[in-house]
Amino acid sequence: MAKTKTQFICQNCGTVHSRWAGKCDGCGAWNTIIEEDPTSGIGGGPGKVAKKGKPVTLTMLSGEIEEAPRIQSGISELDRVTGGGFVRGSVLLVGGDPGIGKSTLLMQAAAALARRNNRIIYVSGEEAVAQVRLRAQRLGSADAGVLLAAETNVEDILATLADGKRPDLVIIDSIQTLWSDMAEAAPGTVTQVRVGVQAMIRFAKSTGAAIVLVGHVTKDGQIAGPRVVEHMVDAVLYFEGDRGHHYRILRNVKNRFGPTDEIGVFEMSDAGLKEVPNPSELFLGERNAKAPGAAVFAGMEGTRPVLVEVQALVAPTSLGTPRRAVVGWDSSRLAMILAVLEAHCGVRLSSHDVYLNVAGGYRIQEPAADIAVAAALVSSLAGLALPPDCVYFGEISLSGAVRPVGHTGLRLKEAEKLGFQKAALPAGSAELPKTGSTRLTALEGLTDLVVGIAGSKHVGQTGDEED
Repeated sequence: MAKTKTQFICQNCGTVHSRWAGKCDGCGAWNTIIEEDPTSGIGGGPGKVAKKGKPVTLTMLSGEIEEAPRIQSGISELDRVTGGGFVRGSVLLVGGDPGIGKSTLLMQAAAALARRNNRIIYVSGEEAVAQVRLRAQRLGSADAGVLLAAETNVEDILATLADGKRPDLVIIDSIQTLWSDMAEAAPGTVTQVRVGVQAMIRFAKSTGAAIVLVGHVTKDGQIAGPRVVEHMVDAVLYFEGDRGHHYRILRNVKNRFGPTDEIGVFEMSDAGLKEVPNPSELFLGERNAKAPGAAVFAGMEGTRPVLVEVQALVAPTSLGTPRRAVVGWDSSRLAMILAVLEAHCGVRLSSHDVYLNVAGGYRIQEPAADIAVAAALVSSLAGLALPPDCVYFGEISLSGAVRPVGHTGLRLKEAEKLGFQKAALPAGSAELPKTGSTRLTALEGLTDLVVGIAGSKHVGQTGDEED
């Protein structure tokens, strides 16, 4: 009798090992390797004879393009992130920390779509029907015609979806709780997650129903399970936020039917999530314009301009190694800015502790924030408050030059709408508005920014102000 072949798969990253080990060689996680049968699952099994394939029809690139039909929820922030609504036949993956509000957002979206005469099915694998009803009552959505089910078996779910009229939207909460008879593995393992996602994708493509999958995240903030799941689905959304703040951000990192890096901003309240149509006002609501070390950055999230305050605190240190603490930005990029300031501008920060924070718990991911960070650092070191009506954006190179960034016109338009009258931006920036009252300060290099902030005062080697 032939010996049964097994393999060991990491449940965090999907790396296949020939034998069990306590630590995964792929991701470095401990106690995540589980023994699984490679012959289980769809397409598995030794000795199967492959059937003869049939040729498919080949077409040309040129031809008529049909616009993907969409289902709009009426929640403008959600429709913005999805690219104008849910596309029929698409599969979306939504991830986020536990308790961040994923189920709340999807319940509100399901109720909004049901009120627009769409057939919505909500399948919960983590909660009973009574618990889902309690949430719906709290959100004021109990009157919506959303169909509920509490089931974790993939085959039973597919049979339920196929019974009756085709659903317009199906919500699966969550994909880690599903299990299939086709795979001999525990729910939540790499094999079960992959099989469950494949089954849902096949149903969506064959019927035209839109499916939303909720995914758990790891401690690093990545969606748990094999990375291939994010490649299989049509869109990947991350629901972000800090429990210490009342706002939440729905971020689009992948979308086959629309732009990526779009964000939708929501405010968490007792009655659920409320839309924030102007996030810039939210992030600048508690701004102290007279405090040194605060600069307003005009950033971009997809096609949306967002103004956020960058705060810096530079203080003399008593330690041998100065402390560098960053919240909301890349710590490696801060180290680069500090090195450029000292090498090309003579701003000595090697004997100072540096603390950098992005107000409101927001996280900046684009290099255009270099100028705003440098302005906040120099302002805090010199003890001089920056102009309260000025915004900053631009990328700093290692040579000290300031490089232009994209979407200049949209950044300036958003700043002007919120009452800002000045802008420090890279010289040679394109897309400058032909009309407008904003006074522009073109920066050739980082030295121009430091001189403009310090004015007649000099930032010495110890950071003291000298006349």
